[in-house]
Amino acid sequence: MKALILAAGYGTRLQPFTSNFPKALFPIAGRPLLDITIAALQAAGCQAIIINTHHQNQRIDAFLAEHKYAIPVQTRYEPIILGTGGAIRNVTDFWDNHPFMVINGDIVTDINLRTVYEFHLNHRYPATLVLHDCPRFNSVLISTDEFIEGFDDQRQEDKTVPTTMLSFTGIQVLDPEILNFIPATGYFSSIAAYKKMIGAGRKIKAFIPANHYWRDIGTPESYQRTVYDKMAPEAFIRAWHRCEFRKIERTKLKGDGSDRKWYRLTAGKRSLVMADHGLRKGPQTSEVDAFVAIGRHLYTAGLPVPKIYLDDTFSGLVFMEDLGDHNLQSVIQKIRRTNDVVSRYQKIIKLLLKLSILGAKNFNISWTYQTATYSRELILENECRYFIEAFLRQYLGWDTTFKDLEEEFIFLAKKATEFSISGFMHRDFQSRNILVKDNAYYIIDFQGGRIGPLQYDLASLLIDPYVGLPLTVQKQLLDYCIKNLAGAGIAKPDKFGPGYPYCALTRNLQILGAFGYLSKIKKKKHFEKYIPCAVMTLKKNLSSMERSSFPKLNRIAEKLYLNCA
Repeated sequence: MKALILAAGYGTRLQPFTSNFPKALFPIAGRPLLDITIAALQAAGCQAIIINTHHQNQRIDAFLAEHKYAIPVQTRYEPIILGTGGAIRNVTDFWDNHPFMVINGDIVTDINLRTVYEFHLNHRYPATLVLHDCPRFNSVLISTDEFIEGFDDQRQEDKTVPTTMLSFTGIQVLDPEILNFIPATGYFSSIAAYKKMIGAGRKIKAFIPANHYWRDIGTPESYQRTVYDKMAPEAFIRAWHRCEFRKIERTKLKGDGSDRKWYRLTAGKRSLVMADHGLRKGPQTSEVDAFVAIGRHLYTAGLPVPKIYLDDTFSGLVFMEDLGDHNLQSVIQKIRRTNDVVSRYQKIIKLLLKLSILGAKNFNISWTYQTATYSRELILENECRYFIEAFLRQYLGWDTTFKDLEEEFIFLAKKATEFSISGFMHRDFQSRNILVKDNAYYIIDFQGGRIGPLQYDLASLLIDPYVGLPLTVQKQLLDYCIKNLAGAGIAKPDKFGPGYPYCALTRNLQILGAFGYLSKIKKKKHFEKYIPCAVMTLKKNLSSMERSSFPKLNRIAEKLYLNCA
């Protein structure tokens, strides 16, 4: 047996993800689909394979050059796409006198290809098409004795002949006779060839498998679902080595500011959490890359983060430990005594010190997907300008510009980095990113991690508008942190106090920028209720600093406070 894998298409429905990457090489649970298809054909007894190519043909050639198979595998480039029928004709020199198999390069299935081939050998008809029931694709008419009667909207003239509609799987076994029904040149589809065969009185047999898996990966949704189908069971097996289950239930969880989607997967009494970051759009380091690399690094360092069991950074799916739904915000809101609040935060501050030190050890800056470090440039662009553009201008409609406050922002960026006590920086260390399970604390959403000031993460925790800690408690916790620096092995603890107010101010600007963007642009209006607290904090933080350092920012804070009052 010889086989043709059809892989010349543009993958239009998968744009922009196929712009720089051919659909046939999309990974399924980390393994390229083309490799899976070749292996299935080889296991079926195939002796040689040819692949038609067009879009991104050089990537397919490069992939084959890197992989050695037990049978010959070659490509045939089509300068102009010839269609499925034209592709069969274009490799006439490859075929011999035996029946051959043609299979779409964008399907994932467990249909036994050897069984299909032997089925064809055991009847006398020139073509076998593998069909199944997939309602959204059903377009092939078959008779009760499982012969193909027509396609699409074709109908038998004899209405007394009962027919059923099924869909074509993209798997077919053909006698060389089909070449007689394909024009010598130009674009032509195999379906058109089958219609000609039926019109000429040549019967086409249907092979209808039972209890099988089949999906095409032609759309982002279908591709991700295919990856999920393959990875979810494996994730449960990795989490619980002898886990037995019949079905995995998937429940969507409430998201937050991110565009990621979160799901709880349940099999019996066991559960995992899956994060969907979306498909990769290019070769550059992405959010999911950072999430996986930094998450595994922190877990290996002994820090309390969810264990990642399985991931596929192309599809954006990550399967991890389920730490429940209770975060620090929800826990603190139920506590009435200030001393109990302080006690809990003191434990989290000790955890933060460990995160800064252990997270920085052996940290590889190539894991980061935004910037490697917390720099002056980042402060100016991602916090100061973000505050101006997303909050003042887009959300409030003010005409204030970055240029109006540029001098003050430059001074702020200088001071925030000048007194930095650097370590691993979470970048969003606030109450919703700290989960509470069995009275233990766990850190999530670490994908923005980089090297940066410990003061920033502490400020993120203390000025967090989701909780709204009183200033007296913030001051008490700040002092607690400073007293524990030396014991934690933090170098130059005397720099911590002077640098903290500036990091708190940059974080405050970032918070307001984020709330403005999420409320106005992303239409997540529930963030608006936290804006007054963030504005109040901005005013109070500025009032505790020398007014001469930030006169314009002080005036803006006063105006914001009056608007929120």
